[in-house]
Amino acid sequence: MSNSADSPRTGSTGSTPDPTPVSPPVPSRAPSADRRGGFRPVRVLTVGVFALAGLLFFTSFTTAKGTNIRTDASLLKLSDLIQERSKKNGELDETNGALRDEVESLAEADDGSTKAQDDKLAGLEKSAGTQKLRGEAITVTLNDAPPNATAKLPGYPEPQPDYLVIHQQDLQAVVNALWQGGAQGIKVMDQRLISTSAVRCVGNTLILQGRVYSPPYKIQAVGDPRKLQQALADAPSIQNYMVYVNVYGLGWKVTEDGTVTLPGYSGTVDLHYAKPVE
Repeated sequence: MSNSADSPRTGSTGSTPDPTPVSPPVPSRAPSADRRGGFRPVRVLTVGVFALAGLLFFTSFTTAKGTNIRTDASLLKLSDLIQERSKKNGELDETNGALRDEVESLAEADDGSTKAQDDKLAGLEKSAGTQKLRGEAITVTLNDAPPNATAKLPGYPEPQPDYLVIHQQDLQAVVNALWQGGAQGIKVMDQRLISTSAVRCVGNTLILQGRVYSPPYKIQAVGDPRKLQQALADAPSIQNYMVYVNVYGLGWKVTEDGTVTLPGYSGTVDLHYAKPVE
């Protein structure tokens, strides 16, 4: 788009306007509308505007009933509102988990099931990730590069903003490699992954099971530490990520945690799906 200074607004011919004066209009001798007993259009419009304003004031008063109709949420920034909802979702997950444990303890008192059925149910719960899992673990930490990062190795271009942040595919690559390495259970940030978990990123934030997280991102997996680390090293997608680690300074750290206990998944297990309109 060109700048207005480069394309001044001039006439098509560039000629000087004709200075010949124009005669003023002759006043009409016809009687005005109000002298004939009617109303001018301007007066009708004015009356309508005042009537509409009065109706709006009355409606606002009736709706508010003495309260502030501007809620606090409307005054928050969108990011603050997202963080508030994320925190609320976390609290609801904890409450849901506590209630589920209470229900299960009451059901175990006398539910009429046999020991074989109980063992089968326990195995299914362990596979589903709803029960705690204890074992040796490693933690992988991913982080954005410093904002002033430059290419550390010769032959590489200076970084674009896209090169310096963690993307969804980076998190997915780590999770997939850990499963491939025989992980018995995985926790991303403070949430246990299950079969329906989706690791999704919007911009520079992670959205996991209704909650929002910012980097650094921590992924903890229970399993054989040696096999897990080997699976990370063998994954082509992580090998590509390591190029950005070495050239632009993206964060990468793998630590052995010893024996840990992963929490069980405490969120809802109900599936939600779209339905056609009747």
